[in-house]
Amino acid sequence: MATIKPFAALRPKPELAARICELPYDVMSSDEARAVAAGNPISFLHVSKPEIDLPPATYLYSAAVYSKGQENFARLITDGALRQDGQPCFYLYRQIMGSHAQVGLVAAASCEEYLNGIIKKHELTRIDKEDDRVRHIETLNSQTGPVFLTYRADAAFDDFVAKKIATAPAVDFTAADGVRHTSWMLSTADEIALVERTFAQIPFLYIADGHHRSAAAGRIFQSRKGAGQSGGFLTVIFPHNQMQILPYNRVLKDLNGLTPEQLLAKLDAIFLIQENGAPKPTHKHELSLYLGGKWRALTFRPQFVATSDPIERLDVTLLQKLILAPIFGIDDPRTSKRINFVGGIRGTAELEKLVNAGEYACAFSMFPTSIEDLMSIADAGGIMPPKSTWFEPKLRDAMFCHMI
Repeated sequence: MATIKPFAALRPKPELAARICELPYDVMSSDEARAVAAGNPISFLHVSKPEIDLPPATYLYSAAVYSKGQENFARLITDGALRQDGQPCFYLYRQIMGSHAQVGLVAAASCEEYLNGIIKKHELTRIDKEDDRVRHIETLNSQTGPVFLTYRADAAFDDFVAKKIATAPAVDFTAADGVRHTSWMLSTADEIALVERTFAQIPFLYIADGHHRSAAAGRIFQSRKGAGQSGGFLTVIFPHNQMQILPYNRVLKDLNGLTPEQLLAKLDAIFLIQENGAPKPTHKHELSLYLGGKWRALTFRPQFVATSDPIERLDVTLLQKLILAPIFGIDDPRTSKRINFVGGIRGTAELEKLVNAGEYACAFSMFPTSIEDLMSIADAGGIMPPKSTWFEPKLRDAMFCHMI
């Protein structure tokens, strides 16, 4: 059963939240972060990507980077831009992106339950990325980027949330990208007890996004032996039926020595190919290929999807095993320099732009992986292929910080 706890969050002064809260550190480059934070000394990018305040040639993992982040974090606290609540609370965090709305519970999840599998993962992590998050958290003594969790929705809790979000919020702003961010405090004894009672009946939580942050929190919990607040880690927990997963598309540098005609002949053995297809696939097991200035719809032939294995049925698995490895010679997409990944938030026009500019030879537009597939794979202890999911909207750093 899921053990979650309230905590006294460090939060932005409401009238400053729009200027402080920022996208996660790992969805933009240093140059992009430098441009976003320009002229805004209270942007949280000065904490989450502190290299922007150092010379451009600075090594990203140097001690000076982490030290600068700690200095900037301390200044936001000292100046009162970030303030810690006086008592442990749960919080609700709603995001509205266009017509899509999702409301998550902000809580401290259990590092021990992460380590023993009650909080389930579906991705492998890289030790260098774990090390970076460990150093960032240790230097700040705070988790500033939440882990995005999901659970199988509970109708009674949904009703409670719906009533709460009809009341006046604590923070409410719309970011520059048009996404609205709103939060509420759950501070009464009855509210806290209801949340804890509800989640004590939920058997598992699932990591949607934030595997490296979770792994780092687990390592710090072990090294500190749970001292202070290190036994918990910062999470926002959404019901599964509110999740929005966008595709994670692929662009390829070359055709591995093939002509376009030879490539299409090889693909014809695997797909039913429709000329003049749409840029976006319309259903599972359909891809769209951009090659030679036009889109084609590719539907896997039935024999290739005739399996009950949830990992083997994923389109990203099929693409890797049947196309990228044998035809393009890309055996490990994690390390190959001949493939790149483009989040669905950038749209298919970005794929066309990259190919038309000659940077890439072709692009595959994917149908999004479903949340049901993610949970099934996690339940089976499986690992999804890299870059299988792109969740939107992204949680904003500094909406809530967990001091450990």
